[in-house]
Amino acid sequence: MRWMEGFIEMPYDPERHHRRSIRLKGYDYRAEGAYFVTLCVQDRRCLFGAIARDAVQLSATGQAVVESWVWLGQQYPYVILDEWVVMPNHLHGLLFITEELPDGTMAPMRKTLGRLMGAFKTVSTKRVNALRETSEARLWQRDFYDRVVRNEHELNAIRDYIASNPANWRSDSEYAE
Repeated sequence: MRWMEGFIEMPYDPERHHRRSIRLKGYDYRAEGAYFVTLCVQDRRCLFGAIARDAVQLSATGQAVVESWVWLGQQYPYVILDEWVVMPNHLHGLLFITEELPDGTMAPMRKTLGRLMGAFKTVSTKRVNALRETSEARLWQRDFYDRVVRNEHELNAIRDYIASNPANWRSDSEYAE
C-alpha cells in the first residue's frame, strides 16, 4: 500500500504509550443524572453547515447528525435529550440518564455514557458516510468531552451556553473558518 511506504512500525510500549482517561475517576457513568457532552469532528472540519446571522444553517450531513442525536433518545428510553446544538464542526448536548422509563418501570440495563456516545457516533458516522459516499471515513475525534452536572444552577448555565453557542461561534474554541 502506497501510504505505508516509509512507515516504521513502533511496538507498543506501556511506559511511553498510555492514554489518560478524561472521565471522572471512580464515577459510575450509568448513574442517573445530567451530563453535558461535546463531540468534535475529526480535524475540526466544518462538515455540518455554517453560521449565518447567529444561527446554524445545517448541511445535509449536519441534518444527518441531528437525526442521529434524536435517534439516541428514541433508541434508549432511559435517555432524555435536553438542550443541544449541532455546530459546523461539533455537537454540544445535555442529556439525562434516568432509572425510570416513561411507562413507570425501571430501566433494567443502562449503557454507560461512553457506550451511548459510541452508539451515537457509529450511527451518525454511517449516515454521514452514506451521504458523502465515503464508506470508511472517520467522522468524529476519538473520545468526547463530558461534564457531570452537579446542581440546577450549573444545569441552567449549561443550557444558556448551548443555546447561545451559534451567536458566539467566532469566539468559540472550536471555531474554524
